[in-house]
Amino acid sequence: MRYDCIVRIGMLVRAPKLVRADIGIVDGRIVAIEPELTGSAREEIDASGLHVLPGVIDCHVHFNEPGRTDWEGAATGSTALAAGGGTTFFDMPLNSSPTTVDAEAFRLKREALELASHVDFGLWGGLVPGNVKRLDELAECGAVGFKAFMCDSGIADFVAADDYTLWRGMQAAAALGLPVAVHAENDVICRGLAREAITAGRRGVRDYLNSRPVVAEVEAIARVIELAADAGCSLHIVHVSSGRGVATVAAARARGIDVTCETCPHYLVLTDEDVERIGAAAKCSPPIRGPADRDALWQGIEHGDIAFVASDHSPAPHSMKQSENFFEIWGGIAGCQTMLGVMLEEGYGRRGIPLERIAELLSSAVARRFHIPDKGKIEVGNDADLALVDLSTSTTLKRDDLRYRHCVSPYLGRRLGGIVRRTIVRGRTVLCDGAIVGTAAGRLVRPIGAKR
Repeated sequence: MRYDCIVRIGMLVRAPKLVRADIGIVDGRIVAIEPELTGSAREEIDASGLHVLPGVIDCHVHFNEPGRTDWEGAATGSTALAAGGGTTFFDMPLNSSPTTVDAEAFRLKREALELASHVDFGLWGGLVPGNVKRLDELAECGAVGFKAFMCDSGIADFVAADDYTLWRGMQAAAALGLPVAVHAENDVICRGLAREAITAGRRGVRDYLNSRPVVAEVEAIARVIELAADAGCSLHIVHVSSGRGVATVAAARARGIDVTCETCPHYLVLTDEDVERIGAAAKCSPPIRGPADRDALWQGIEHGDIAFVASDHSPAPHSMKQSENFFEIWGGIAGCQTMLGVMLEEGYGRRGIPLERIAELLSSAVARRFHIPDKGKIEVGNDADLALVDLSTSTTLKRDDLRYRHCVSPYLGRRLGGIVRRTIVRGRTVLCDGAIVGTAAGRLVRPIGAKR
Protein backbone atom coordinates (compact mmCIF):
# COMPACT_ATOMS: atom_id res chain seq x y z
CA MET A 1 0.00 0.00 0.00
CA ARG A 2 1.26 3.46 -0.87
CA TYR A 3 -0.07 6.37 1.16
CA ASP A 4 0.14 10.07 0.61
CA CYS A 5 1.04 10.48 4.29
CA ILE A 6 1.49 8.36 7.38
CA VAL A 7 1.32 9.86 10.86
CA ARG A 8 3.45 7.52 12.94
CA ILE A 9 3.24 6.34 16.55
CA GLY A 10 0.92 9.01 17.92
CA MET A 11 -1.37 8.54 20.90
CA LEU A 12 -4.75 8.83 19.19
CA VAL A 13 -7.58 10.46 21.14
CA ARG A 14 -10.50 8.26 20.12
CA ALA A 15 -13.51 6.98 22.01
CA PRO A 16 -13.81 4.79 23.96
CA LYS A 17 -10.12 4.99 24.88
CA LEU A 18 -6.76 6.33 23.77
CA VAL A 19 -4.76 4.09 21.45
CA ARG A 20 -1.24 4.33 20.09
CA ALA A 21 -1.34 3.78 16.34
CA ASP A 22 -0.36 5.01 12.88
CA ILE A 23 -2.74 6.86 10.58
CA GLY A 24 -2.62 6.26 6.82
CA ILE A 25 -3.92 9.06 4.61
CA VAL A 26 -4.86 9.03 0.92
CA ASP A 27 -6.50 11.92 -0.97
CA GLY A 28 -7.04 13.82 2.26
CA ARG A 29 -8.92 11.03 4.02
CA ILE A 30 -8.01 8.52 6.68
CA VAL A 31 -7.83 5.08 5.06
CA ALA A 32 -6.09 3.08 7.75
CA ILE A 33 -5.54 3.14 11.54
CA GLU A 34 -3.22 0.40 12.76
CA PRO A 35 -0.46 0.00 15.36
CA GLU A 36 2.26 -0.47 12.71
CA LEU A 37 1.21 0.37 9.18
CA THR A 38 3.21 -1.32 6.47
CA GLY A 39 3.73 0.33 3.13
CA SER A 40 5.30 3.55 1.98
CA ALA A 41 4.26 7.18 1.81
CA ARG A 42 5.33 10.39 0.14
CA GLU A 43 5.44 11.95 3.62
CA GLU A 44 5.87 10.47 7.07
CA ILE A 45 5.19 12.50 10.19
CA ASP A 46 6.72 11.41 13.46
CA ALA A 47 4.09 11.82 16.17
CA SER A 48 5.95 9.93 18.87
CA GLY A 49 5.49 11.61 22.23
CA LEU A 50 2.46 13.52 20.92
CA HIS A 51 -1.28 13.13 21.35
CA VAL A 52 -3.27 13.23 18.12
CA LEU A 53 -6.66 14.85 18.54
CA PRO A 54 -9.36 15.41 15.94
CA GLY A 55 -8.98 18.95 14.64
CA VAL A 56 -10.97 21.52 16.58
CA ILE A 57 -14.25 22.59 14.96
CA ASP A 58 -15.08 26.07 16.22
CA CYS A 59 -18.72 26.58 15.31
CA HIS A 60 -18.92 30.20 16.50
CA VAL A 61 -16.48 32.77 15.14
CA HIS A 62 -16.71 36.25 13.65
CA PHE A 63 -13.94 36.63 11.08
CA ASN A 64 -15.76 39.60 9.51
CA GLU A 65 -14.98 38.92 5.87
CA PRO A 66 -15.80 40.40 3.45
CA GLY A 67 -16.20 44.03 4.39
CA ARG A 68 -14.67 44.29 7.86
CA THR A 69 -11.34 42.56 7.43
CA ASP A 70 -9.72 45.37 9.43
CA TRP A 71 -11.46 43.73 12.40
CA GLU A 72 -9.93 40.30 11.68
CA GLY A 73 -10.28 38.60 8.29
CA ALA A 74 -10.10 34.93 7.37
CA ALA A 75 -6.34 34.98 6.71
CA THR A 76 -5.39 35.97 10.26
CA GLY A 77 -8.41 34.32 11.85
CA SER A 78 -7.77 30.93 10.26
CA THR A 79 -4.06 31.20 11.05
CA ALA A 80 -4.88 31.78 14.71
CA LEU A 81 -7.35 28.92 14.70
CA ALA A 82 -4.79 26.57 13.14
CA ALA A 83 -2.24 27.64 15.76
CA GLY A 84 -4.73 26.40 18.34
CA GLY A 85 -5.31 23.06 16.63
CA GLY A 86 -8.38 24.19 14.69
CA THR A 87 -9.22 22.71 11.29
CA THR A 88 -12.77 24.01 10.66
CA PHE A 89 -14.79 27.06 11.68
CA PHE A 90 -18.37 28.23 11.20
CA ASP A 91 -18.51 31.97 10.51
CA MET A 92 -21.40 33.99 11.87
CA PRO A 93 -23.47 36.14 9.47
CA LEU A 94 -23.54 39.55 11.12
CA ASN A 95 -20.06 41.11 11.08
CA SER A 96 -19.34 40.77 7.37
CA SER A 97 -20.52 43.42 4.97
CA PRO A 98 -22.91 42.62 3.43
CA THR A 99 -24.39 40.55 6.22
CA THR A 100 -25.08 36.96 5.19
CA VAL A 101 -28.86 37.15 4.81
CA ASP A 102 -29.31 36.11 1.17
CA ALA A 103 -27.69 33.98 -1.51
CA GLU A 104 -25.63 36.78 -3.04
CA ALA A 105 -24.07 37.70 0.30
CA PHE A 106 -23.38 34.01 0.94
CA ARG A 107 -21.62 33.74 -2.43
CA LEU A 108 -19.45 36.77 -1.72
CA LYS A 109 -18.42 35.41 1.67
CA ARG A 110 -17.71 31.93 0.35
CA GLU A 111 -15.49 33.32 -2.41
CA ALA A 112 -13.61 35.55 0.03
CA LEU A 113 -12.98 32.70 2.48
CA GLU A 114 -11.89 30.28 -0.24
CA LEU A 115 -9.19 32.78 -1.18
CA ALA A 116 -8.05 33.54 2.37
CA SER A 117 -8.72 30.65 4.76
CA HIS A 118 -6.08 28.06 5.64
CA VAL A 119 -8.70 25.75 7.18
CA ASP A 120 -12.15 24.53 6.16
CA PHE A 121 -15.25 26.54 6.98
CA GLY A 122 -19.02 26.48 7.25
CA LEU A 123 -21.27 29.52 7.01
CA TRP A 124 -24.24 30.51 9.12
CA GLY A 125 -27.06 32.33 7.38
CA GLY A 126 -28.81 35.17 9.15
CA LEU A 127 -32.41 35.30 10.38
CA VAL A 128 -33.55 38.93 10.55
CA PRO A 129 -36.84 40.75 10.02
CA GLY A 130 -37.75 40.65 6.35
CA ASN A 131 -35.61 37.72 5.14
CA VAL A 132 -37.64 34.66 6.18
CA LYS A 133 -38.41 33.96 2.52
CA ARG A 134 -34.65 33.99 1.81
CA LEU A 135 -33.85 31.11 4.14
CA ASP A 136 -34.45 28.53 1.41
CA GLU A 137 -31.84 30.12 -0.86
CA LEU A 138 -29.35 30.23 2.01
CA ALA A 139 -30.02 26.54 2.61
CA GLU A 140 -29.45 25.84 -1.07
CA CYS A 141 -26.08 27.59 -0.81
CA GLY A 142 -25.06 25.27 2.02
CA ALA A 143 -25.74 27.23 5.23
CA VAL A 144 -25.21 25.18 8.39
CA GLY A 145 -28.21 26.92 9.95
CA PHE A 146 -29.61 30.34 10.74
CA LYS A 147 -28.45 32.77 13.43
CA ALA A 148 -30.77 35.25 15.13
CA PHE A 149 -30.42 37.81 17.91
CA MET A 150 -33.09 38.50 20.53
CA CYS A 151 -31.25 41.68 21.50
CA ASP A 152 -29.15 44.34 19.81
CA SER A 153 -26.40 42.64 17.79
CA GLY A 154 -24.13 45.68 17.84
CA ILE A 155 -24.26 45.77 14.02
CA ALA A 156 -26.74 48.25 12.57
CA ASP A 157 -27.47 46.18 9.46
CA PHE A 158 -28.16 42.95 11.39
CA VAL A 159 -31.36 43.72 13.27
CA ALA A 160 -32.64 41.72 16.21
CA ALA A 161 -35.45 39.29 15.39
CA ASP A 162 -38.80 39.96 17.05
CA ASP A 163 -40.80 36.97 18.28
CA TYR A 164 -42.90 36.85 15.11
CA THR A 165 -39.77 36.73 12.93
CA LEU A 166 -38.27 34.03 15.14
CA TRP A 167 -41.41 31.89 15.03
CA ARG A 168 -41.89 32.22 11.27
CA GLY A 169 -38.19 31.70 10.67
CA MET A 170 -38.22 28.59 12.81
CA GLN A 171 -41.12 27.18 10.83
CA ALA A 172 -39.15 27.75 7.63
CA ALA A 173 -35.98 26.28 9.15
CA ALA A 174 -37.86 23.21 10.32
CA ALA A 175 -39.16 22.63 6.78
CA LEU A 176 -35.58 22.93 5.50
CA GLY A 177 -34.19 20.56 8.13
CA LEU A 178 -31.76 23.14 9.51
CA PRO A 179 -31.26 24.52 13.04
CA VAL A 180 -31.73 28.04 14.31
CA ALA A 181 -29.01 29.39 16.62
CA VAL A 182 -30.04 32.18 18.97
CA HIS A 183 -28.30 34.81 21.05
CA ALA A 184 -30.77 34.79 23.92
CA GLU A 185 -31.01 37.90 26.08
CA ASN A 186 -34.15 39.89 26.91
CA ASP A 187 -33.61 43.15 25.04
CA VAL A 188 -36.12 45.18 27.03
CA ILE A 189 -34.49 44.30 30.35
CA CYS A 190 -30.95 44.92 29.10
CA ARG A 191 -31.80 48.21 27.41
CA GLY A 192 -33.75 49.45 30.41
CA LEU A 193 -31.01 48.70 32.91
CA ALA A 194 -28.35 50.19 30.63
CA ARG A 195 -30.40 53.36 30.19
CA GLU A 196 -30.85 53.70 33.96
CA ALA A 197 -27.14 53.31 34.61
CA ILE A 198 -25.96 55.68 31.87
CA THR A 199 -28.51 58.35 32.82
CA ALA A 200 -27.25 58.19 36.40
CA GLY A 201 -23.63 58.53 35.25
CA ARG A 202 -22.73 54.94 36.11
CA ARG A 203 -20.66 53.82 33.13
CA GLY A 204 -18.00 51.50 34.54
CA VAL A 205 -17.29 47.81 34.24
CA ARG A 206 -19.51 46.77 37.12
CA ASP A 207 -22.37 48.93 35.83
CA TYR A 208 -22.24 47.14 32.48
CA LEU A 209 -22.16 43.71 34.13
CA ASN A 210 -25.19 44.61 36.24
CA SER A 211 -27.12 45.75 33.18
CA ARG A 212 -27.25 42.23 31.74
CA PRO A 213 -28.45 40.01 34.61
CA VAL A 214 -28.92 36.26 34.51
CA VAL A 215 -32.71 36.64 34.40
CA ALA A 216 -32.41 38.38 31.01
CA GLU A 217 -30.67 35.30 29.63
CA VAL A 218 -32.92 32.74 31.30
CA GLU A 219 -36.18 34.43 30.28
CA ALA A 220 -35.08 34.70 26.66
CA ILE A 221 -33.94 31.07 26.57
CA ALA A 222 -37.27 29.88 27.98
CA ARG A 223 -39.24 32.00 25.50
CA VAL A 224 -37.33 30.93 22.41
CA ILE A 225 -37.54 27.28 23.45
CA GLU A 226 -41.34 27.52 23.44
CA LEU A 227 -41.32 29.14 20.00
CA ALA A 228 -39.02 26.42 18.65
CA ALA A 229 -41.10 23.64 20.19
CA ASP A 230 -44.25 24.98 18.55
CA ALA A 231 -42.49 25.38 15.19
CA GLY A 232 -40.90 21.94 15.36
CA CYS A 233 -37.49 23.54 14.87
CA SER A 234 -34.08 22.32 15.96
CA LEU A 235 -32.75 25.03 18.30
CA HIS A 236 -29.26 25.86 19.51
CA ILE A 237 -28.56 28.45 22.20
CA VAL A 238 -25.18 30.08 21.73
CA HIS A 239 -22.73 31.14 24.46
CA VAL A 240 -24.78 30.29 27.56
CA SER A 241 -23.19 32.07 30.52
CA SER A 242 -25.17 30.88 33.55
CA GLY A 243 -26.03 27.71 35.38
CA ARG A 244 -29.72 28.60 35.26
CA GLY A 245 -29.48 29.00 31.48
CA VAL A 246 -28.02 25.51 31.11
CA ALA A 247 -30.65 24.08 33.46
CA THR A 248 -33.43 25.63 31.37
CA VAL A 249 -32.06 23.96 28.23
CA ALA A 250 -31.60 20.63 30.03
CA ALA A 251 -35.18 20.70 31.32
CA ALA A 252 -36.49 21.33 27.81
CA ARG A 253 -34.44 18.45 26.42
CA ALA A 254 -35.88 16.21 29.13
CA ARG A 255 -39.32 17.13 27.76
CA GLY A 256 -38.28 15.94 24.31
CA ILE A 257 -37.53 19.34 22.74
CA ASP A 258 -34.68 19.40 20.23
CA VAL A 259 -32.50 22.05 21.85
CA THR A 260 -28.81 22.21 22.72
CA CYS A 261 -26.49 24.85 24.10
CA GLU A 262 -22.83 25.79 23.97
CA THR A 263 -20.66 27.74 26.34
CA CYS A 264 -17.30 29.45 25.81
CA PRO A 265 -13.89 29.21 27.47
CA HIS A 266 -14.16 32.71 28.94
CA TYR A 267 -17.27 31.73 30.90
CA LEU A 268 -15.48 28.62 32.17
CA VAL A 269 -12.30 30.26 33.47
CA LEU A 270 -12.98 33.96 34.11
CA THR A 271 -15.23 35.68 36.66
CA ASP A 272 -16.73 39.13 37.03
CA GLU A 273 -13.75 40.15 39.15
CA ASP A 274 -11.45 39.22 36.26
CA VAL A 275 -13.47 41.49 33.96
CA GLU A 276 -12.94 44.39 36.36
CA ARG A 277 -9.22 43.62 36.43
CA ILE A 278 -8.73 42.98 32.69
CA GLY A 279 -11.15 45.52 31.29
CA ALA A 280 -12.12 45.82 27.62
CA ALA A 281 -10.44 42.59 26.48
CA ALA A 282 -12.89 40.64 28.66
CA LYS A 283 -16.12 42.44 27.70
CA CYS A 284 -18.77 40.28 26.05
CA SER A 285 -22.48 39.67 26.08
CA PRO A 286 -23.93 37.90 27.89
CA PRO A 287 -21.31 39.05 30.37
CA ILE A 288 -18.94 36.88 32.35
CA ARG A 289 -20.59 35.93 35.65
CA GLY A 290 -19.44 35.11 39.16
CA PRO A 291 -17.70 31.97 40.47
CA ALA A 292 -20.98 30.16 41.17
CA ASP A 293 -22.03 30.33 37.53
CA ARG A 294 -18.55 29.39 36.36
CA ASP A 295 -18.65 26.26 38.51
CA ALA A 296 -22.20 25.46 37.38
CA LEU A 297 -21.06 25.54 33.77
CA TRP A 298 -18.35 22.99 34.50
CA GLN A 299 -21.02 20.83 36.11
CA GLY A 300 -23.09 21.21 32.95
CA ILE A 301 -20.14 19.91 30.95
CA GLU A 302 -19.57 17.00 33.30
CA HIS A 303 -23.28 16.06 33.26
CA GLY A 304 -23.57 16.34 29.49
CA ASP A 305 -26.01 19.26 29.59
CA ILE A 306 -23.65 21.46 27.55
CA ALA A 307 -23.26 20.02 24.07
CA PHE A 308 -19.94 21.61 23.18
CA VAL A 309 -17.62 24.57 23.64
CA ALA A 310 -17.12 27.35 21.06
CA SER A 311 -14.90 30.41 21.19
CA ASP A 312 -17.30 33.16 20.03
CA HIS A 313 -14.16 34.80 18.67
CA SER A 314 -15.31 38.38 18.10
CA PRO A 315 -12.43 40.85 17.67
CA ALA A 316 -12.44 44.53 16.77
CA PRO A 317 -9.88 47.25 16.07
CA HIS A 318 -8.13 48.79 19.08
CA SER A 319 -10.12 52.00 18.70
CA MET A 320 -13.35 50.10 19.39
CA LYS A 321 -11.97 48.61 22.60
CA GLN A 322 -11.12 51.98 24.17
CA SER A 323 -13.55 54.27 25.97
CA GLU A 324 -14.12 55.75 29.41
CA ASN A 325 -17.72 54.55 29.01
CA PHE A 326 -17.62 50.74 29.27
CA PHE A 327 -21.04 50.50 27.60
CA GLU A 328 -19.53 51.93 24.38
CA ILE A 329 -16.68 49.41 24.11
CA TRP A 330 -17.11 46.65 21.54
CA GLY A 331 -18.34 43.57 23.36
CA GLY A 332 -16.35 40.73 21.87
CA ILE A 333 -13.60 38.42 23.09
CA ALA A 334 -10.77 37.10 20.93
CA GLY A 335 -10.36 33.42 21.73
CA CYS A 336 -10.22 30.98 18.81
CA GLN A 337 -6.47 30.42 19.14
CA THR A 338 -6.56 29.64 22.86
CA MET A 339 -9.69 27.50 23.16
CA LEU A 340 -7.95 24.12 23.04
CA GLY A 341 -5.19 25.26 25.38
CA VAL A 342 -7.70 26.59 27.92
CA MET A 343 -9.70 23.37 27.84
CA LEU A 344 -6.59 21.22 28.19
CA GLU A 345 -5.30 23.24 31.13
CA GLU A 346 -8.56 23.85 32.98
CA GLY A 347 -10.64 20.85 31.92
CA TYR A 348 -8.17 18.03 31.45
CA GLY A 349 -5.35 19.22 33.71
CA ARG A 350 -7.19 20.72 36.68
CA ARG A 351 -10.58 18.98 36.61
CA GLY A 352 -9.60 15.60 35.23
CA ILE A 353 -12.00 15.63 32.29
CA PRO A 354 -10.84 12.82 29.99
CA LEU A 355 -9.20 13.75 26.71
CA GLU A 356 -11.91 11.83 24.87
CA ARG A 357 -14.50 14.19 26.37
CA ILE A 358 -12.39 17.23 25.49
CA ALA A 359 -12.29 15.98 21.89
CA GLU A 360 -16.06 15.49 21.92
CA LEU A 361 -16.67 19.02 23.26
CA LEU A 362 -14.41 20.63 20.66
CA SER A 363 -14.92 18.38 17.63
CA SER A 364 -17.16 15.35 17.38
CA ALA A 365 -20.23 16.80 19.12
CA VAL A 366 -20.13 19.82 16.83
CA ALA A 367 -19.98 17.72 13.67
CA ARG A 368 -22.77 15.49 14.97
CA ARG A 369 -25.11 18.31 16.00
CA PHE A 370 -24.80 20.19 12.71
CA HIS A 371 -24.65 17.08 10.50
CA ILE A 372 -21.24 17.81 9.02
CA PRO A 373 -20.05 14.63 7.33
CA ASP A 374 -16.54 13.19 7.59
CA LYS A 375 -15.39 15.60 10.30
CA GLY A 376 -14.86 15.52 14.04
CA LYS A 377 -13.45 12.06 14.67
CA ILE A 378 -10.30 10.10 13.88
CA GLU A 379 -12.00 7.35 11.89
CA VAL A 380 -11.40 5.51 8.65
CA GLY A 381 -13.28 7.36 5.92
CA ASN A 382 -13.18 10.73 7.65
CA ASP A 383 -11.19 13.74 6.55
CA ALA A 384 -7.67 13.65 7.97
CA ASP A 385 -8.19 16.72 10.19
CA LEU A 386 -5.71 16.36 13.05
CA ALA A 387 -4.07 18.35 15.83
CA LEU A 388 -0.75 16.95 17.06
CA VAL A 389 -0.29 18.19 20.60
CA ASP A 390 2.57 17.90 23.08
CA LEU A 391 0.84 17.40 26.43
CA SER A 392 4.12 17.02 28.31
CA THR A 393 4.47 20.78 28.47
CA SER A 394 2.45 23.96 28.71
CA THR A 395 2.97 27.62 27.99
CA THR A 396 2.18 31.02 29.43
CA LEU A 397 0.41 33.10 26.80
CA LYS A 398 2.30 36.19 25.68
CA ARG A 399 1.21 38.93 23.31
CA ASP A 400 3.80 37.84 20.75
CA ASP A 401 2.17 34.39 20.63
CA LEU A 402 -1.10 35.75 19.27
CA ARG A 403 -1.81 35.34 15.57
CA TYR A 404 -4.86 37.63 15.46
CA ARG A 405 -4.90 40.85 13.46
CA HIS A 406 -5.19 42.68 16.77
CA CYS A 407 -3.15 41.15 19.59
CA VAL A 408 -5.80 41.39 22.29
CA SER A 409 -6.73 38.55 24.62
CA PRO A 410 -8.10 38.18 28.15
CA TYR A 411 -5.83 35.15 28.57
CA LEU A 412 -2.48 36.97 28.47
CA GLY A 413 -0.35 35.67 31.32
CA ARG A 414 -2.50 32.55 31.74
CA ARG A 415 -1.16 29.00 31.53
CA LEU A 416 -2.40 27.01 28.54
CA GLY A 417 -2.20 23.24 28.46
CA GLY A 418 -0.12 21.53 25.80
CA ILE A 419 1.53 22.93 22.71
CA VAL A 420 0.14 22.35 19.22
CA ARG A 421 3.07 21.07 17.17
CA ARG A 422 1.23 20.48 13.92
CA THR A 423 -2.24 21.07 12.47
CA ILE A 424 -3.36 18.96 9.50
CA VAL A 425 -6.40 19.72 7.31
CA ARG A 426 -7.53 16.96 4.94
CA GLY A 427 -4.07 15.38 5.13
CA ARG A 428 -2.25 18.63 4.39
CA THR A 429 -0.09 20.27 7.05
CA VAL A 430 -1.22 23.88 7.44
CA LEU A 431 0.79 24.72 10.56
CA CYS A 432 4.03 23.25 11.87
CA ASP A 433 5.76 24.46 15.04
CA GLY A 434 3.90 27.75 14.92
CA ALA A 435 4.50 28.55 11.25
CA ILE A 436 1.87 28.45 8.50
CA VAL A 437 2.74 26.00 5.74
CA GLY A 438 1.52 26.46 2.17
CA THR A 439 -1.20 28.71 0.79
CA ALA A 440 -4.84 29.16 1.68
CA ALA A 441 -6.91 26.15 0.58
CA GLY A 442 -9.96 26.12 2.83
CA ARG A 443 -13.17 24.55 1.54
CA LEU A 444 -16.83 25.07 2.36
CA VAL A 445 -18.39 22.28 4.42
CA ARG A 446 -22.10 21.65 4.06
CA PRO A 447 -24.54 19.79 6.33
CA ILE A 448 -26.09 16.57 5.15
CA GLY A 449 -29.79 15.85 5.47
CA ALA A 450 -31.05 19.40 4.87
CA LYS A 451 -34.19 19.45 2.73
CA ARG A 452 -33.01 21.36 -0.32
